[in-house]
Amino acid sequence: MTKSMFLPTLRFSLLLALAVAAALLAGLTGAAAKEHGGHVYTLTNGAGGNQVAVFDRGNDGTLTADGTVSTGGLGTGAGLGSQGALAVEGRQLLAVNAGSNSVSLFSIDNDGDPNLEHVAGSGGDMPISVTVHNNLVYVLNAGAPENITAFVIRGDDLSPLAGSTRALSGSAVGPAQVSFSPNGKLLAVTEKATNKIDTFIVGNDGLALGPTVQASVGQTPFGFGFGKHGTLIVSEAFGGAPNASTVSSYDISRLGILDPVTESAPTTETAACWIAISNNGRYAYATNTGSSTVTGYHVAHDGSLSILDTDGITGRTPAGSAPIDAAFSGNTLYVLSAGTNTITTFEQHSDGSLINLGSVDGLPKGTVGLAAR
Repeated sequence: MTKSMFLPTLRFSLLLALAVAAALLAGLTGAAAKEHGGHVYTLTNGAGGNQVAVFDRGNDGTLTADGTVSTGGLGTGAGLGSQGALAVEGRQLLAVNAGSNSVSLFSIDNDGDPNLEHVAGSGGDMPISVTVHNNLVYVLNAGAPENITAFVIRGDDLSPLAGSTRALSGSAVGPAQVSFSPNGKLLAVTEKATNKIDTFIVGNDGLALGPTVQASVGQTPFGFGFGKHGTLIVSEAFGGAPNASTVSSYDISRLGILDPVTESAPTTETAACWIAISNNGRYAYATNTGSSTVTGYHVAHDGSLSILDTDGITGRTPAGSAPIDAAFSGNTLYVLSAGTNTITTFEQHSDGSLINLGSVDGLPKGTVGLAAR
């Protein structure tokens, strides 16, 4: 073989070796990714010291406890009667400290572990719900006076946004949740005691204009989520009356005006309080605290709701478990139960049906909030 013939052959051999090595590395990386499908977080809400409890999510959706991290604040040791005590976006995790009137900012590392970066005063008393969009954060304070207050994430700091505090519709309104719309241009707040829903328009400066106060279709509006095209889907607990709970959906105008689409679709269950919406926006699920069940709905393109199961039972948590918070990660629904201090894993099928994959226990009494990534 001549030298001119040998060099192309050598180059080909080197390229082939590099390609094989890259393929092996990709295979190893893919295998490692499959070992951990993500993470789930909940808030211990301990009066003696609040903590974020971390769970590794396996590729099949099942959970394994992975320790706790201090929030640097205090909880209340009891339920908060709210949705959204935790909020996650990208590598940012926010947590409320209802017992010390503060909110905590965490960064999430490559292993999914939250690292405490900053603790800031919440701008009021008893923060119970938090929401984040990009670097803008709003906190809902349920103590007197009830309000929402904004913060800006600047690097590792959580800085109050001057002039951002906004009152709700009145006093003693019993707020339950604050959340951004998907585009971040609107905020909604539910008021359990007044049967009202407040909306705020968020300006380019992060300041909220409002509230625009509107009557809820059903009684005791509680948890909510935004579906595709900005549809607002709200649970209605009806004061916990037996088998009386419902779910409503609304279109929302650019000015924050609510237009009911489906009015009070029955769950047939008791105390529907929390709402989770699938990642594709096609299904919404209400957890029924008084019935230890989950009710699923198909969400049509126009935002209308149709119940998946005529008896209202798309999924069950253990008897007496009192399910509260719920969150999706991929096609897996996680449900936190206050009665048994457990998290139940449900696999969601393409038709919206749920398969119970079991529960993890060992959480302290008073645990609240659920976030998944």
